[in-house]
Amino acid sequence: MAPPSAVTCKSRCNVSITKGSQPNGKEQGNQDAEKCKHYCGKCTHELPSCTGHSFHPLDPLQPSEIVAAAHVIKTALAPTLAKSGVINFIEVILDEPEKMLLALYQCQLQVKHNHQQLVRPSRQARLTVYNAHNNETSLWVVELPAAPRAPKVLWCQYIPDVQPPVGTEEYVLCEAIVKSHKPLIEALRKRGITNTDLIMVDTWCTGYHEEKDAPSRRLARPLMFYRTESSCPMENGYARPIEGLSLLVDLQNMNVVELEEREAAPLPPPDPMRNYTPACVPGGLRTDVKPLQILQPGGPSFEVNGYEVTWQKWSFRLGFTPREGLVIHTVAYSDGSRGPRSVAHRLSFVEMIVPYGDPAEPHYRKNAFDVGEDGLGRNAHSLKKGCDCLGYIHYFDAYLTDQKGDVETLENAICLHEEDNGILWKHKDWRTGLSEVRRSRRLTVSFICTVANYDYGFYWHFYQDGKIEAEVKLTGILSLGAIQPGEQRKNGTVISTGLYAPIHQHFFVARMNMAVDSKPGEAENQVVEVNVVPEPPGPNNPHCNAFYAKETLLKSEMQAQRDCNPLSARHWIVRNTKVVNRAGGNTGYKLVPGANCLGFIGKDAMILRRAEFLKHNLWVTSYSKDELYPAGEFPKQNPRIGEGLPTWVKKDRDLENADIVLWYVFGVTHIPRLEDWPVMPVERIGFTLTPHGFFDCCPAIDVPPNQNGA
Repeated sequence: MAPPSAVTCKSRCNVSITKGSQPNGKEQGNQDAEKCKHYCGKCTHELPSCTGHSFHPLDPLQPSEIVAAAHVIKTALAPTLAKSGVINFIEVILDEPEKMLLALYQCQLQVKHNHQQLVRPSRQARLTVYNAHNNETSLWVVELPAAPRAPKVLWCQYIPDVQPPVGTEEYVLCEAIVKSHKPLIEALRKRGITNTDLIMVDTWCTGYHEEKDAPSRRLARPLMFYRTESSCPMENGYARPIEGLSLLVDLQNMNVVELEEREAAPLPPPDPMRNYTPACVPGGLRTDVKPLQILQPGGPSFEVNGYEVTWQKWSFRLGFTPREGLVIHTVAYSDGSRGPRSVAHRLSFVEMIVPYGDPAEPHYRKNAFDVGEDGLGRNAHSLKKGCDCLGYIHYFDAYLTDQKGDVETLENAICLHEEDNGILWKHKDWRTGLSEVRRSRRLTVSFICTVANYDYGFYWHFYQDGKIEAEVKLTGILSLGAIQPGEQRKNGTVISTGLYAPIHQHFFVARMNMAVDSKPGEAENQVVEVNVVPEPPGPNNPHCNAFYAKETLLKSEMQAQRDCNPLSARHWIVRNTKVVNRAGGNTGYKLVPGANCLGFIGKDAMILRRAEFLKHNLWVTSYSKDELYPAGEFPKQNPRIGEGLPTWVKKDRDLENADIVLWYVFGVTHIPRLEDWPVMPVERIGFTLTPHGFFDCCPAIDVPPNQNGA
């Protein structure tokens, strides 16, 4: 990502680390074993070399690269560290190469067979660093070249008046600070709460509601809960929210800066239905569930080479970042003699917001930006076979960084497997009695994360007929509030005595850099909106039954701010402006909305300063490498209005022949039910990318029939 142009560069460039040359036979990740082995003389971690290694330019950073990049920054900031102590590494990720370099690299792959002779784009790391001593955030790009050249800083930027995402270490420290704060302990004692070991603290970001929330301080407003003393190994503390005590915590200095006491509902009594582990389920577990096994005796139909996946004519590459979690690159479908045809350059989920609809304290402050304030990848699970996924599973590890710049390996972060999906297509000739049927299978790549009380599964499904489906599964535990016994709240649902769940919404933003029949960087796509409309009565519609699909070209970014409309079957088609199908039409892929909604947030709500993009379901922009996150790079405590996507589209760039980026905002309005307690059954929401004139006939016509029902 290029540096923000409005910020003055203070780069201390060309600071290199010391290189050694000790051999190490340890193989890393899913890469080929053949590598050059080089060491950083200070950190003794293996560094990659272009001679012999098999990194693709889009492969996520490996542990050695993360350590090397962090070491460069530590060296550059050595004078600062000597005076002020520790700097915090928020994230260290691949700085993805420019598209034109990727296009040149792909051309080389097509004409060269000896990969050692390939000229590869340089490996670069992008780092977000927070200095807790002076509340300063900086961005860095470090080049990770081949030996004997040493890694070096290419540029750095110090960004004023921002706060980067909150890290796991800060969650832990914040809970400890809150539970040891003496004025809070005394306030809790007045409420009959004396065992601080049973207190549970969730570190919610403060958002921006008033001037004291400004990013001049790194703030959080924790929510507190009180577990019931029991033998349950996972006692559900969310069943007993502590209200009437409002905390403001300074995460920079790790201290409580404000404690406000007010009249509030008492601590709810223990709910007998609060727990969900097997030994604690009232009435015990079901005994009539028989084993269900997914068997693939011949192995899977997919192949994995490093981070590249091929399956049923599909090919794509996988990545992972602390912020987005799973990223999918260079999606293509192999179409017979035409070879691989590009569909999309990059797919990911780039923001997620959960605004609550209760005006009471503390719920009106619940406006979590779970991507920009916390990070989906940073909170991802280590998945388990047989629980999170079934069948023949291929897992990918993810490599993250802790605040010190050391590597944290998240094992089994990404799950790849096949699923049966019912009938793919079928027809029976009623005259002859003969029929043809094909069963559908899909390839699913997914990850799951937990942010405070809620759990989210993010899935990309690839189908044999050329469809791609994005799906989010919502589960976990409701964020509850305390009420007086017998009290009702119109802004929520009573769950138990003294306990209720506020109404709220969950919004997700998928960013899709489409590349329909295009090479990286080509500006040959456009977007057409389609609405089904009735033909007016008259000579062209004498029987008043006619309707048709009306197409409207979205010519510019300001025009391309659109909302879903199921009454007109509205959808959008991304078309290549040069490639045509056998009928003479332009090839395309259409975005088909699923269930969706818009926000019920008032136009004067403070959250809209950071989330103006919630005003529409679809935004379309012309690609820019700097434009990744719809709320901007740093939404935490951001007081500025309209930063990010709403500002970018004001450039009103041309979309008639462009490198198209779709920003699809989709959400669900959650009116809590009793059945959502103590754990919410999965609710699904998503959308589909479907070929529209991309193929000359049904691309799944060649799927073979199942033999003997296998």
